[in-house]
Amino acid sequence: MRIIGLTGGIATGKSTVSNLFKANGFPVVDADVVARDVLKKGSGGWRKVVAAFGDDILLENGEVDRPKLGQIVFGDPSKRQLLNRLLAPYISYGIFWEVLKLWLKGCRIIILDVPLLFEAKMDRWTTPIIVVWIDPETQLKRLMGRDRTSAQDAQNRINAQMPLDLKRSKADIVINNNGSLEELNENFKKILDQVTKPLTWTEFLVSRQGAMVVIISIVSGVLGCKKLITRL
Repeated sequence: MRIIGLTGGIATGKSTVSNLFKANGFPVVDADVVARDVLKKGSGGWRKVVAAFGDDILLENGEVDRPKLGQIVFGDPSKRQLLNRLLAPYISYGIFWEVLKLWLKGCRIIILDVPLLFEAKMDRWTTPIIVVWIDPETQLKRLMGRDRTSAQDAQNRINAQMPLDLKRSKADIVINNNGSLEELNENFKKILDQVTKPLTWTEFLVSRQGAMVVIISIVSGVLGCKKLITRL
């Protein structure tokens, strides 16, 4: 089984690339979706976060006011680190469970869409690693336009993440998204051969099909040994 890491920065177009993978039939585990689930009212993550940040972050229906929580943590690095520490175990478990379900279905290639892939050390379990990259000026402009926020607020959110150039230096594959959507589509098509190449033996052995081959081989070997022993 091949687990491909997909990451980038805010407003880089990572989600668009993730959707392109889905449109081409690849199963995607989205860490943002998992994170939303672990913050649902009454969950373990919800209780931890409310205990740490207070009832002021809740909406009238008891759900977490995500934009308000985002404003709090993006403006304070210590609170952002606290939030990450509180939710990391729940998010990691959720991602593991989603990957396991896809493994049981027999999926050979899985896209792991994680904004904090490097920060959460999940890059150790993924290969290749794809980084969606844009230049700083384009990133700032797109974020301001998308969220209708000030330049300062947008820059604070960008600064809260690992620099894109550092992520790019750690990548196996870089998708440049400075251009149009049509250009992004073309850049995406160029990397498909790299991610769909035949599985290595190691990747095959950790797939469901590979595990079945190993189990059958072991059982056959044991039965063969028993027959040999009975003939002696």
